[in-house]
Amino acid sequence: MKDPANILEVSALAPDFMGFIFYKQSKRYAGNLSAAVVLKLPQNIERIGVFVNEDLSEVLGIVERFKLSGVQLHGSESADYCAELKSRSAASLLIIKAFGINEDFNFKTLTVYANVVNYFLFDTQTPGHGGSGKVFNWNLLQQYTLEVPYFLSGGISEDHVNELNNINDTRFYAVDVNSRFELEPGIKDFDKLKYFKTQL
Repeated sequence: MKDPANILEVSALAPDFMGFIFYKQSKRYAGNLSAAVVLKLPQNIERIGVFVNEDLSEVLGIVERFKLSGVQLHGSESADYCAELKSRSAASLLIIKAFGINEDFNFKTLTVYANVVNYFLFDTQTPGHGGSGKVFNWNLLQQYTLEVPYFLSGGISEDHVNELNNINDTRFYAVDVNSRFELEPGIKDFDKLKYFKTQL
C-alpha cells in the first residue's frame, strides 16, 4: 500500500494486516508516504513494514516514525539480526521472516529462527524478493516441521479460494495477497479484495 486514498478505501474492509514496503527498489515503495496516513488506520489493523536487508537502525527509525506494529523481513536477514531487532524494539513488535520456497528449499534452515520470530512467510522463490505473481508448489509445506505459524504468499488470487480453504494445517495463520489484487503496483482493487475476503 502506498496511496493515501487507496489505503483508506481498503481499510474499510478491516484486513488483519496491511503492508507498507520500505525497500527503495520496489515499485510499491511507501517511504514517501506521510506517517499521518498510517497513524489514522484503525487500531485493529496491524501495520507491517516490509524491509529487505535494511540497516537495523533504519528499520527501528521507520518503525517509530510510522508506529508500525510489525516488520516483514524479506531479504537474507539472519537469526541474529532478528534477535537483535527483537531485543531493541518493543516487546509487542511482530517479526515476520519471509522465505522464498522452491523445490530445493531446505526447511531445516528455519530452525534457528524459531525462537526469534513470531511468524514465517512462505513466498515463491524469485530473484526480486517477492512480487512475482507466481505460486509455488504448496505440497512442499509438508516438509515444514516447526510449530511457528506461517503466512502463505506468492501469486495468490481469487482462483485459489478452494485450495486455501482446504488447507488443513493449524500453523497456517494468514494469506498474504498482493500483485493479483492490484490495478497497478501499490494500488489495490477494492472489489477483488472484498470478494476474496468473503470467500475465506
